[in-house]
Amino acid sequence: MQPAGPTLRKIFADTIRREAGDDAPMLAWPLACGAKVAEKTSAVGYEDEVLTVEVPDAVWQRQLQGLHQQYLAALKPLSAKPVSAIKFVVKGRSNQAG
Repeated sequence: MQPAGPTLRKIFADTIRREAGDDAPMLAWPLACGAKVAEKTSAVGYEDEVLTVEVPDAVWQRQLQGLHQQYLAALKPLSAKPVSAIKFVVKGRSNQAG
């Protein structure tokens, strides 16, 4: 018997691409970043191909910024909407550049 995780991930990804519309990148974020990162972060916006992700503090912001390209690559097959950049903002300071 095969684990259900990969199959469920594929089903969810297919559904996001097909049904989520403009919210696809935000809904795809937890799949792209993984469960542990998703517990601490939240995709809060998507505009002009930029996904905005709220993080708990500046340490998280710096660490995730270092993984920016990996997350972009992970989002590409999950979202029908293109994501060309991810802006990591510290919770409560959403106007801060990331």
